Amino acid sequence: MSVAFDSPMTLAEFLTWEERQPLRWEFDGQHPIAMAGGTRAHAQIQRNLAISIGGRRRGGPCQFIGSDLKVQTASDKIRYPDGFVVCTPAAGGSTIVHDPVVIFEVPSEGTSTRDFGEKNEEYAALPSVQRYVILFQSRIGGTMFERAGDDWIGHLLTGDKTIEMPEIGIAVPLAELYVDVDLSGPDESSA
Repeated sequence: MSVAFDSPMTLAEFLTWEERQPLRWEFDGQHPIAMAGGTRAHAQIQRNLAISIGGRRRGGPCQFIGSDLKVQTASDKIRYPDGFVVCTPAAGGSTIVHDPVVIFEVPSEGTSTRDFGEKNEEYAALPSVQRYVILFQSRIGGTMFERAGDDWIGHLLTGDKTIEMPEIGIAVPLAELYVDVDLSGPDESSA
């Protein structure tokens, strides 16, 4: 969702402005972009990411972070991924991460183009990011991009795959991220 603003903002202006907002906003380099609410499937996949990835990394140097912290991209844009792993320590009061290693997004119909396009390019441009995992809400599957030297290579993920993440020392069966997720789609009776 976009909101019209009279003039472009700098990153510093955006960060100051966002501190006063009751809701979270991403920053496209010039304007704030409102973060819309998600679906039950989206929330359940995020929960499973926290349990699966977070549980495996608990107590180690690399930690899973949910969608409450901002990631600053190489082009000074601000994103709130659905989850990510960071391996460098930071102060407890920090709100911006500059060096995530693995990033997870669970796109909705309205954010899919941005997640596969703009965000993919932004995350690929961050030298710390080794892997970007996009998980579908409507079925077990997704797309994973990984750094291989100077290349950024995409792979399709299907239900029987295991997501190998050697940069953080774990592997997770894709199906584990969909435990207890109702993939039947929207509730037709609420329409």
